[in-house]
Amino acid sequence: MAKNSNPVSRRDFFRKGAIVGAGTAALAGEAGAQTAASRLHFDRTADVVVVGAGASGLPAAIMARDQGASVILLDANHDIGGHSMVSGGRIPLGGGTILQKKFGVEDSADQVFIDHTATTNPEFRFGDRELIRAWADENAATFDFLMANGVIFDEVAPTKVNGGTVPRLFIAKPYSDNLNETINGSPGSGLARHLEKSARAKGVSILLNHRMTSVLRESPMSGRVLGVKVSADGREINIRATRGVILATGGHTGNIEFRRMFDPRLTEEYQTAGEPWTVQNADGERAAMDVGASLWATSNCANERGLNVTKTMHIGCRYGYNNLKWDPKSPMFAKAGASGLTVHDFQDVILVNQVGQRFWNEVDRTFDFLNACLGTNGNTGKGKKINGGGPIWAIFDADAVKREGWDPKPPNVDHNGWFFEAPTLAELAQKIANPHQLQPIPARALEETVAKYNSFVDAGKDADFGKPKPKYKVQTAPFYAAWSTPILHDCLTGLRINTKCQVIDIHGRVIPGLYAAGETAGGFALHGLPRVTVFGRIAGREAALSKA
Repeated sequence: MAKNSNPVSRRDFFRKGAIVGAGTAALAGEAGAQTAASRLHFDRTADVVVVGAGASGLPAAIMARDQGASVILLDANHDIGGHSMVSGGRIPLGGGTILQKKFGVEDSADQVFIDHTATTNPEFRFGDRELIRAWADENAATFDFLMANGVIFDEVAPTKVNGGTVPRLFIAKPYSDNLNETINGSPGSGLARHLEKSARAKGVSILLNHRMTSVLRESPMSGRVLGVKVSADGREINIRATRGVILATGGHTGNIEFRRMFDPRLTEEYQTAGEPWTVQNADGERAAMDVGASLWATSNCANERGLNVTKTMHIGCRYGYNNLKWDPKSPMFAKAGASGLTVHDFQDVILVNQVGQRFWNEVDRTFDFLNACLGTNGNTGKGKKINGGGPIWAIFDADAVKREGWDPKPPNVDHNGWFFEAPTLAELAQKIANPHQLQPIPARALEETVAKYNSFVDAGKDADFGKPKPKYKVQTAPFYAAWSTPILHDCLTGLRINTKCQVIDIHGRVIPGLYAAGETAGGFALHGLPRVTVFGRIAGREAALSKA
């Protein structure tokens, strides 16, 4: 037998076999994508499909177009902007932005990273350092990108925020004086509307009233993401993304069952900031998890830090988020119901739980107060409401109305279950009826609570909860009860992504063709617009540059 001129060892055989197998698998994957795509009818196609036209989706769409990709931008709402439209427009990005340099502020990406990974700052302790580093490196470029795409900022000297060591905060100017354009006149409109204008000018196709119902993947848990299924005008359509789908749907605070995965106490009585303008219903997270995506950095949702849940400052209305006081002239006011009475001094009210009892010091704004609201509030566990604290009512009298300068009538208050008045405390207790108030407040309990508190005013000391020198008795008719339940704000966790905003599955692998940004993505518990704009821009760039 002639010797083999090119002998193959057992090790080489298996190594080369593995390479061939991997190549075959890759070819099979490509064939699978083609087969899956051929089975589906696609109504529309673009290189990049962005789901959600808010503060991350708009930058994503613009950035993808800047890279030469065709882009379809979807949103479930009748208009663009998401929560950013009614936000405070606060964008503290650093690293040496155009406006920082104009005001002589020296900064660097390294310093941004150091400030946002400080172990002394409880908001950032549990962050994904790789994501924060990527975010820090893109700060300045993103701020300059916003300005280049039309966003106008108040050009006043920046201030320090978020525990930072360098002034970085600039605030966008409201888009106009027209509430039909700005929705509520908030500075966030100056971000959303200018980015919308730029996106349309650059050729982004924007489809409103289109709600994504699922992500389309070659197979349920493997292969490439092909596009999305969308509900629009009572019919379902499929939209193909040849390079990538970007999920920027705004998070999950409005989805009761989803948010309770992180804290079982966040039951139905807790309203959500930004509503009724937009609802964060976890569309992006649920669709991604259906195809294998993982959540990330869920410890950031603990109600011991950050702005996951906030104390309301506007009482007597359903939606009382601190920085969003609904204007009666807003096109959304009919759904909002009331503007609310803004509390300037919580010495003017006492706060009672669902059974008419005080449960904490009213002037406190710490997480101890929030956890007291979320707690059982004296419930022994035998009632219908065990998880979740139930409604919180502000009780006050005519004297408090005068001190605060309130006008306790519509449009300031909402009598449809969120505000009540009566000539006596007993009658007030009997009137309180609300979808979340599962049983009437016992009249005697409310009377005893007020009488006890009034005795603390006489004594100059709150013997129960340590309210500093209680000032005012609740004693002059008429008496009032105003909805004062805390409100949910940020989504501080979401889908697992890498530094390219690619979504990662439960096995730690990239889901090809799927990206996430904004409050849909997890890993970094920074509040508000600086996080979502940066990752939106990264996602748009990376999706556009990926291979089809």
